[in-house]
Amino acid sequence: MKRNITVNELVERYLSTKTGAKHSTVANYNFVKNILKKEEFSEAKIADVKTSDAKLFLIKMQSDGKGYSTVKSVRGVLRPAFQMAVEDDLLRKNPFEFQLCTVVVNDSVTRQAITKEQEELFLEFIRNDDHYSKYYNGMFILFKTGLRISEFCGLTVKDIDLQERKINVNHQLQRTRGMQYVIEDTKTSSGTRMLPMTDEVYECFEQIVKNRKKVRVEPIIDGYSRFLFLDKKDMPEVALHWEKHFQWALGKYNRTHEEQMPKITPHVCRHTYCSNMAKAGMNPKALQYLMGHSDIGVTLNVYTHLGLIDAKEEMNRIAKLA
Repeated sequence: MKRNITVNELVERYLSTKTGAKHSTVANYNFVKNILKKEEFSEAKIADVKTSDAKLFLIKMQSDGKGYSTVKSVRGVLRPAFQMAVEDDLLRKNPFEFQLCTVVVNDSVTRQAITKEQEELFLEFIRNDDHYSKYYNGMFILFKTGLRISEFCGLTVKDIDLQERKINVNHQLQRTRGMQYVIEDTKTSSGTRMLPMTDEVYECFEQIVKNRKKVRVEPIIDGYSRFLFLDKKDMPEVALHWEKHFQWALGKYNRTHEEQMPKITPHVCRHTYCSNMAKAGMNPKALQYLMGHSDIGVTLNVYTHLGLIDAKEEMNRIAKLA
């Protein structure tokens, strides 16, 4: 590799070293590559790129209408690619070694948790609705376990230990853009965990296993079979299925209720569970384990969202213990 190679050539070389990446990661790499190929910046010689050039490029991307998450993804490839060039003694300094928040504005919309009251109202609606009640058990579990949707979709009968009342989370189910089903490891090593079931979650899983769809031929994905939820084609349901279940159910709720419900997705369920546990005073390390967070900072970030009322309740609780 030489100093006169272009940014685009550097990225190609860097990505060629990322073997064994998950399909979702590969998809993100291809997304970034396609964006860079359309940018004049990609034809610059890496030896000519200064820190100010790197910053101005990211600013230009956002000015051109690219969202913060897209800019972050592009920088997420460029920074390690240039770091590789530094380690290969082609550059003295990495021009992308700066805090992104000091350069571009984070205008992304944070997926907020819904309130406990909203959660109860929505689940009550689902349970009593003639059509959407068939999704009640699954939606309840998503709200009450904090499972990632890909972990949830990957669950098989074997992963549900009704006797010990625990959920074995050690893989996730994904479907590629090419409609190929794949089993992957959990998002991080911390994502592999055993989750205890509450009595209500146990009852939901018991009903799911009991009423599971009977099929002539069980689909087998990378050695895994007997998935809990199957679609009309007798294939495992994936994240998109549940996103649609929530979307359509929420649409009906808002059409039939004067007080509107905010957007609810499987990830909102996860965030809501995390927030509820934090507000209930759960130890952050215990919550980190339940959520499968590799970084305690991600878990603690939920605690920073707590407000005056939460702080007041906590102070009153501690005062009673004194």
